[in-house]
Amino acid sequence: MTYCVGLLLNEGMVFLSDTRTNAGVDNISTYRKLFVFAEPGEKLVVIQTAGSLSVTQTVIAKLREAIEQEDSNHPDNILAAPTMLGVAEIVGRVLSDVTADISAKVERMSQHATASMIVGGQRKGGAQRLFMLYPEGNFIEATEDTPYMQIGEHKYGKPILDRVVTPETSLEDARKAAILSMDSTLRSNLSVGLPLDLVITRADTCSIIEETRIEANDPTYQAMSEAWSEALRNSFKSIP
Repeated sequence: MTYCVGLLLNEGMVFLSDTRTNAGVDNISTYRKLFVFAEPGEKLVVIQTAGSLSVTQTVIAKLREAIEQEDSNHPDNILAAPTMLGVAEIVGRVLSDVTADISAKVERMSQHATASMIVGGQRKGGAQRLFMLYPEGNFIEATEDTPYMQIGEHKYGKPILDRVVTPETSLEDARKAAILSMDSTLRSNLSVGLPLDLVITRADTCSIIEETRIEANDPTYQAMSEAWSEALRNSFKSIP
């Protein structure tokens, strides 16, 4: 399983993904699920993936291949799309095609392959936008009422986002909320695991201000996790 979360804020965007994949309790691996495609200052696209690794890796490979061909007319070149809506449509089409192709093959063995994605970013002169894509290629968009998207094992990390995150939330507080949302998920579901990949972007710059991998022994993460647990315990005790 997976947990990925993307936050759309007035100041910028925050993306956080775990890296655990598993095909049974004795086959656990680490794979990156957060990918950045950019021309700094001009265009920036962040993609997060959840679901069948065969589907997600094929989609990302096809998108990279289209960019590397440096053909602005290539139908799958997301950096050539004129808007973020166009980017979402391209990724959705590729996701749908790959899902259909791989599913047709694995169904012969009574198996199923599916995936979902979060796509966010900005083009120079355009607005920041954040989408969640379904396996069929259709998508929904984050709004002021719900300025975040989640894919994978999302239920454990949702409450803090609902209570804390608004478009006016600062990038610093959003970073904290995303990490604590992930920490809540890690504590409740063993199929989600460290290390974590974090990307933070600044609005209207089409640039990344932080891109880092948070390891299990990271002292800042450990301190935040323990402080969050202690705060919840103290709050519980204080309620009559």
